[in-house]
Amino acid sequence: MASRVSTFRPDSSLVAEVRPSPNHGERKLSGKPDMIVLHYTGMSDTDAALAKLCAAGTDVSAHYVVMENGHIVQCVPEERRAWHAGAASWEGETDVNSCSIGIEIANPGHSHGYPNFPKRQIAAVIMLCRSILTRHRIPPWRVLGHSDVAPNRKKDPGEKFPWDALYKAGIGLWVKAAPVVVGGPLFVLGEKDQTIREVQERLSKYGYDVPISGDYDGQTRDVVAAFQRHFRPARVDGVVDTSTIVTIGALSAARAAVSD
Repeated sequence: MASRVSTFRPDSSLVAEVRPSPNHGERKLSGKPDMIVLHYTGMSDTDAALAKLCAAGTDVSAHYVVMENGHIVQCVPEERRAWHAGAASWEGETDVNSCSIGIEIANPGHSHGYPNFPKRQIAAVIMLCRSILTRHRIPPWRVLGHSDVAPNRKKDPGEKFPWDALYKAGIGLWVKAAPVVVGGPLFVLGEKDQTIREVQERLSKYGYDVPISGDYDGQTRDVVAAFQRHFRPARVDGVVDTSTIVTIGALSAARAAVSD
């Protein structure tokens, strides 16, 4: 099927370069993307990261790569299923690749110093996402990070990614996090409480893959950390504290408001 993308036309006028990847397939389910998943490349060499996404046999790809200077490369047509999410889940859907558009953002990530994202790069990500939204109906709670859909495996794009800037541009969902304070309830691994169950229920209703048991197990801790990385980046520790509880409540209300 690689011939399908050998000389494809870019889906957006923002694309500066087409670098076809052979790593793609047919979209399953409805065949129409209704999710955006943002990643960082996670390699010290950006050119090597792009080469990997476009190399046969690596079994990875993304629809787009946004370079540090804002240069946008398209590797897979939006109509095709790129291989960017891996084992992932959102709102009960486990074939995230079939329902999503994957955007890789050039950044070496947590294993290589994790620098700030340049303003020009974020501006390009915003423009690209807005372009995608003109072609596809994507609910705001389905503009996500890789860590949201694979919390036990991934940290990207990470707590330094400015989700609030995207929200101000009309992309995704965001609430102002409650401040981290001393005192109040704290729940950690191994505890059991009705408050934990309520947190799990709200996270699950938002879309996260989390058990609803009242037990603070490893999966719940990973999901809480992913939530914090996206919506409460001031402290990412997987601990359910007052700030996390209040921020989850505010996000649940925000989703209910836009869903009506």
